Amino acid sequence: AVMWRAVAAASAPARALCRTPARAVSVAVSPTAGLADERVETRVAGLGPGQPVTLRAVAADERGCLFQSCAHYWADSRGQLHLGTDAAHGGDYTGVEPMGLFWSLTPAGMERPYQRLVPRSTGTPLKVEVLVHQGHSLPGALPGPVVAKAEVERWFTAPGVRRIRLKEGGVRGSLFLPPGDGPFPGVIDMYGDEGGLIEFRSSLLATRGFAALSLPYFDFEDLPKVMKEFNLEYFEEAARFLQRHPKVKGPGVGVIGTGKGAELALSMITFLPEVVAAVCISGCSSNTVADLHYGEMTLPGLRFDMNKVSVSDTGVFDIFEALDDPMNPANSPCTIPIEKAEGHFLLVVGEDDRMWKSSLYAELVIRRLRQHGKENFKLLSYPGAGHRIDPPSTPFCQVAMDRVLGVPVLGGGESKAHAHAQEHSWRKIQEFLHLHLG
Repeated sequence: AVMWRAVAAASAPARALCRTPARAVSVAVSPTAGLADERVETRVAGLGPGQPVTLRAVAADERGCLFQSCAHYWADSRGQLHLGTDAAHGGDYTGVEPMGLFWSLTPAGMERPYQRLVPRSTGTPLKVEVLVHQGHSLPGALPGPVVAKAEVERWFTAPGVRRIRLKEGGVRGSLFLPPGDGPFPGVIDMYGDEGGLIEFRSSLLATRGFAALSLPYFDFEDLPKVMKEFNLEYFEEAARFLQRHPKVKGPGVGVIGTGKGAELALSMITFLPEVVAAVCISGCSSNTVADLHYGEMTLPGLRFDMNKVSVSDTGVFDIFEALDDPMNPANSPCTIPIEKAEGHFLLVVGEDDRMWKSSLYAELVIRRLRQHGKENFKLLSYPGAGHRIDPPSTPFCQVAMDRVLGVPVLGGGESKAHAHAQEHSWRKIQEFLHLHLG
């Protein structure tokens, strides 16, 4: 709130300017409060014909870190602008991008770089202020006077969605249930090596009609602090809990995972009969880093060779070549025997993923399934997209601080292509889960 007052105070003198021209400039963003995975309409009126303006978006995360974006536009002959049909000519993106101001939000100049704008709590909205400035100002430069502004709320959960914190046997996390009696298709949701509990995708899935279990697997409450070794029994317990829940439609449940979470999703659908559909976003075809135990069986983890990491002049780590080669016969014990899976796979990859070779790993999954006469998969492969393909309008983050290494790591991708991949895949993921879970 302090941050918002500061932003408002900074633009207070500009508000006085709004009253001086004969025509009042206005900006309208609708809906003013809506779901974070939905598009908004942004319109500006009251400008002079052909007038140059810079549109800026400003948002603060829960810790008060400020994020911003900007784009250059020219008003049409009637002095109006519609971001759904009018192209940006510079700034953080170009072309017709109705949501460009949202997905191009990056840490403001005075903030620490390489931070992600992801919600830590799903119960409060992300508030985004959209400002219209006179003239064209470059990203990072001091913008011209403010002539109009509007605030929009982006919610990660719909009214009526219930969030239940879990301590069920060994299982930890949050269960999100849609409003109504159900039963609903059940989905387990997992992220990668950042650890902890990440809930915003689960709450959006519940908003879209799924009973979604946000499942942490390390660095949360009494779970292991680091990724050393995992027992599949933990994930089995979670799958059985969800499958037996009175609000969950049977007979099977689905799983969606990103990065390490995607690879765990492959192991779950391979070994656990409860899991019948797996969405694997930027995953590996082999078990990595931490050994995975299940009963008497152990899948060793592929290792990272830190000698194969390159560091740019700006101190950004590129780990693309560092993971052991899953195709090396010496590493075959790490391979997940996915041909045993009875369920269906949806593989989602960004072709410019620089975290690791997820396009190649998806190819290895497909090759292995086909060798065993199986066609129980679908591939969504996106040119220009990077590693972490999240729900729509999640701000693109090409380089992010790695929680484990404590250094900035290159995730790859180009903002516009990545944003389009997020929007397209989100729709396809829901279709896939509905198809196989009912």
